[in-house]
Amino acid sequence: PPLLWAANAVFARLAIESLGPLWLNALRWGLALLILLPLGWRALASAEARAALRARWVYLGILGLIGVGAYNGLQYLALRTSTPVNVTLIASSLPLWSMLVGALFYAVHPTRRQLTGAALSLVGVLTVLSRGDPQVLWNIQLVEGDLLMVLAIVGWAVYSWMLARPPASMRGAARPDWTWAEFLLAQCVFGTVIAFAAAG
Repeated sequence: PPLLWAANAVFARLAIESLGPLWLNALRWGLALLILLPLGWRALASAEARAALRARWVYLGILGLIGVGAYNGLQYLALRTSTPVNVTLIASSLPLWSMLVGALFYAVHPTRRQLTGAALSLVGVLTVLSRGDPQVLWNIQLVEGDLLMVLAIVGWAVYSWMLARPPASMRGAARPDWTWAEFLLAQCVFGTVIAFAAAG
């Protein structure tokens, strides 16, 4: 997965010159939706299935917005002014943001081991950014793309927590009997609509 994420950033940096970042995001998710349809079509196939979607549209819409519509859209916008290396390094700060979101909104406080792992991750990122010279860190200037990528990764941390701690309508017997593909398709429908609306 890290190889695929890094390749995504490199490819996107090349592709946005021709397509534009928001259209690249919309087309990417449009393709994903087409691939998911044969696997998850039951989530849309019947009136009962569509009623289950409508009853949970707020939750699924937020997941679609931040997980599908926004994350890669912000990443591709970031690549206009930032580099694939910086974008990928900022994405690797996800554990820090996940711990912060968990502590602030879910009352889940990180363990000492988790804090140690996050600190090591941060030291690794700073070492790469500084090329091993701590003095370089004083002269680092963040560009717009770096800040957009931070926003994207904070959104992804929220998305991850929303998956881990779903509302009552998505837990236990109240949760629709969706396979992984049907659940992903339900998010993708909302996210793809948002992505094309943003690109248009």
